Amino acid sequence: MTFANVGTLGTLPGKRDELVRHLTQRSDTLRQIGCLAYEVGVNDDDPDTVFVVELWESEDAHQASLALPEVQASITAARPLLSGKFGGFRFDVAGSPLRD
Repeated sequence: MTFANVGTLGTLPGKRDELVRHLTQRSDTLRQIGCLAYEVGVNDDDPDTVFVVELWESEDAHQASLALPEVQASITAARPLLSGKFGGFRFDVAGSPLRD
């Protein structure tokens, strides 16, 4: 069953766009390990927040990704840009009108 991880990442003032550039760097590894979509967004009404929507083949695929050296390196590089304010939710996708 498809797994969704949707969240917000608070950034230090003025660091939002730098985090967006970091999170949107091409990663073929994510697709290979079961990531179906990884969308990064912003809202100018909340200038110190980055929004992320992830769709995975399964929750296990998402959890396994966190152990990969490439993903750990990305997290380490992003950490100095973050304020520590996080939000979000996770769920198993029940269905979609866009696919079978």
